[in-house]
Amino acid sequence: MKRILVSQCLYGGVPVRYDGKSKEETDPMFLKWKEEGRLIPVCPEVWGGLPVPRVDAQRREDQVVTREGRDVTEEYMNGARKAVRLAEENQVVCALLKEKSPSCGSSRIYDGSFSGKLTEGQGLTAELLRKAGFKVFSEEQLDEVKDLLERHGDEGGAE
Repeated sequence: MKRILVSQCLYGGVPVRYDGKSKEETDPMFLKWKEEGRLIPVCPEVWGGLPVPRVDAQRREDQVVTREGRDVTEEYMNGARKAVRLAEENQVVCALLKEKSPSCGSSRIYDGSFSGKLTEGQGLTAELLRKAGFKVFSEEQLDEVKDLLERHGDEGGAE
């Protein structure tokens, strides 16, 4: 069975988001993957040493800063490196990460102004995973993940 690295906030069970909540995914396909034990949850921000809840942060070019202006890039990088190691150790086929996150955003993140404006870009964890050769998807791309599993000879639990 092919495994998928997944954002802990999507996986659910443990509130890890900056606001102390989760964004548990409820799509039936996702829930089936979870039930099969296919998903490996990770929260790079918590793994990097940040608390829950925490001040929200956004990516500004190569840095991640909080609303208060504190540079938390090192914490984000530490968590991202741990996520890449976990992906490598488990030979995951891809990562399924929370869009818009400064860690996990795969194609859209907040622009760093704390105005709520989105821009094209990726979080640090998504960036490092891609550099390590992993495909990265958002929760908006579950069908693409299923297609990838099928291309790898795994029906995504559809036996």
